[in-house]
Amino acid sequence: MRQIDSSLLDRAIVFAVRAHQNVERKGKGFPYIVHPMEAVSIVATMTNDQELLAAAALHDVVEDTDTTVDDLRREFGERIALLVEAESDIRLDGSRADSWHTRKEVAIERLANASRDAKIVALGDKLSNMRAIARDYAQQGDALWNLFNVKERKEHEWHYRGLADSLRELQDTFAYQEFERLINQVFKH
Repeated sequence: MRQIDSSLLDRAIVFAVRAHQNVERKGKGFPYIVHPMEAVSIVATMTNDQELLAAAALHDVVEDTDTTVDDLRREFGERIALLVEAESDIRLDGSRADSWHTRKEVAIERLANASRDAKIVALGDKLSNMRAIARDYAQQGDALWNLFNVKERKEHEWHYRGLADSLRELQDTFAYQEFERLINQVFKH
C-alpha cells in the first residue's frame, strides 16, 4: 500500500472537528462535522492536493464558528486561509432572510471569478448540500422549503443554477455532473 503525507489534512480535520464540536447539522439530527467530511470526500474525487482537501475540511469554520481567516492563516498557511475565505458567506446588515438573495448573488459572482482551486473546494460544499436537499426533497416534497429562512422554491432553484453556471469550468468532473443532475432532478419543471 502506497503511503502519502496526509499530516496537513489530518490537522485540518482535527481542527474542524473541534471547531464544530457539539453542533448539529441544521435539522438533520447528526453532528455538523459530517458535512465537511463529505465535502473532503467529494474534493478527493477531483484532486489529491492536500491543501485543497484541508480547505474542504475547514470550509465552514470561518462562516459558522469563532475562527477567523487570520487563525487559519497562522495554523495552515496563506493558501488554505484564502481558499476558506473564498468559500465563506459574506455577512450583510439586516436579517438573514432579508439579505439572502443579495448574499447569494455576491457569492455566485465571486465564485464565477474564483480560481479553479477555489471552485473545487466550493463544489465539494455545494454538492454535499445538494445531495442533502435531493434526499430531503424526495421525502418531503415542497414542504422542504419551509425549513429554510427563504421559503420560495424558485429562489433556491435560482441559487443552485447560478452556482452550477459559476462552477461550469469543472463540468468534466464526476462531481460537477452529479451536482447538475441533482439540480435538474430537484428543480424539474
